[in-house]
Amino acid sequence: MAGRERARMVAAGDDHKVTPAELFFDLVFVYAITQVTALMAAHPNPVRVVGAMAVLALLWWCWSAFAWLGNVVRADSGALFAVLVTVMTVVFVVSLAVPEVFADAPGGLPAPLVFVVCYGLVRVLHLVSYWVSSPGDTALRATLRRTAMISVAPPFALLLIGCAYDGTPRLALWLSAVAVDYGGIYVTGSSGWRVNSPGHFSERHGLIVIIALGESIVAMGVGMAGFPLTPAVIAACAAGLLLAASLWALYFRRFGEPAEHRLAALDGDERTRFARDVYTFLHLPLVAGVVLTSLGMKKVLTQVADTGHYGLAEPLHGTVAWALAGGVGVFLLGAAAIVLRSSGRRPTALLVGGACCLVAGPLVTLVPALLAVALLAAGVSVLVTAHGRAVGAAGAAAHAEA
Repeated sequence: MAGRERARMVAAGDDHKVTPAELFFDLVFVYAITQVTALMAAHPNPVRVVGAMAVLALLWWCWSAFAWLGNVVRADSGALFAVLVTVMTVVFVVSLAVPEVFADAPGGLPAPLVFVVCYGLVRVLHLVSYWVSSPGDTALRATLRRTAMISVAPPFALLLIGCAYDGTPRLALWLSAVAVDYGGIYVTGSSGWRVNSPGHFSERHGLIVIIALGESIVAMGVGMAGFPLTPAVIAACAAGLLLAASLWALYFRRFGEPAEHRLAALDGDERTRFARDVYTFLHLPLVAGVVLTSLGMKKVLTQVADTGHYGLAEPLHGTVAWALAGGVGVFLLGAAAIVLRSSGRRPTALLVGGACCLVAGPLVTLVPALLAVALLAAGVSVLVTAHGRAVGAAGAAAHAEA
């Protein structure tokens, strides 16, 4: 009897907090995100960047699916913890395959097929776990059936077909799979899905943003590994940390908390739709933006540290030049969309800043790499301050009208 009690899934209440089991689960995604950066860094061109973003979108779906499940069932309960450990193993294998998904190395198992099969297994484990967790919830089970038929099976078939091709055809099929998968969530509707604890749900997504920001710091360390520590390297690291800190402050001090409050104020299907839009969909650009910027930061540190091949006046070139500022632009535009969805207010500073960063690639190629990251860090810091003042002014005006 005691063994069966420990093995069952335990429902999470509205005061549920993130468990150590979920933090343990996130560790494998730290490695997965670094592998996406490595996938781009190996051949930094526009096609490879698009492919890496498709891979990231699939990995994000694996993580997000269990963030939802962990909100309704305790991750530290016996049955779900066993599932999480299994998923961690599968996702770790997925991560090992990431660098070869578009250029399979000779020998061993076919990396693209391993990636797709393991991805499909994660999606199936998620659906089965949800099914078992709510035996009496007919609405949820109906949604799970629709999800399996619309948002899991067709994309999985496209991913499998893509494994039979190389280059652009594989990328096109995989991008189609991502589009069908994400679009299918809207078709299946919000009925049956639940967000029991807004605090838990918000905290889970805040933690994954921190993981992404941590990857940008790791990328800097990897970029200068094997080279001497010089004043220029220290300056580049300081600028990179200021940039990461500015993005952190924007999320955790400007729009993360209001989004959580809005989520808590809603209930039923309205809460579910808000969670889907703001957290499942709009947090992906935040993570993707940081991953793209990490690619630029890694190259900046390499150029600054490798004095035998680069001078301090050397700028970034090509795709990595765009990624440095463009990644920040993706993050800022994602942040703007979250603010708009949460409050209905148009965040002008974020929209203008994001658009400028998105098209700043040609300018980055004109200035030394170290100067580029320093200017970007300073600019984002000023933008965060400007956005904060605008929010404060809007809040004061609304209070005065009330």
